[in-house]
Amino acid sequence: MRKLGRPTDQRQAMLRNLATSVILHGRVITTEAKAKTVRSEVEKLISLGKRGDLHARRQAAAYMLSPDAVKKLFGEIAPRYQERSGGYVRILKAGLRRGEWAPTALIELV
Repeated sequence: MRKLGRPTDQRQAMLRNLATSVILHGRVITTEAKAKTVRSEVEKLISLGKRGDLHARRQAAAYMLSPDAVKKLFGEIAPRYQERSGGYVRILKAGLRRGEWAPTALIELV
């Protein structure tokens, strides 16, 4: 597991926030390490959305930071991937960030 240079609680909060943003906006530009780490979280959330029962909705609501993201996940995103068995997220390299030259990546829903 990647620690991303943060204490556990800060890392978990950052990943929850990033996963919520990917669900709400469809794509986010971040560092490659963060993108690779958040990919598994977003795919788990989409799998919960595909299940679609009340328990899955409550699990997703407990993880994501926005009720709007939960509605979008269960209303728009999960039905779109109903026939797909995995690989809901794409990561594309986006060059280097100015200032610190950190490698960035675009993480988006397929």
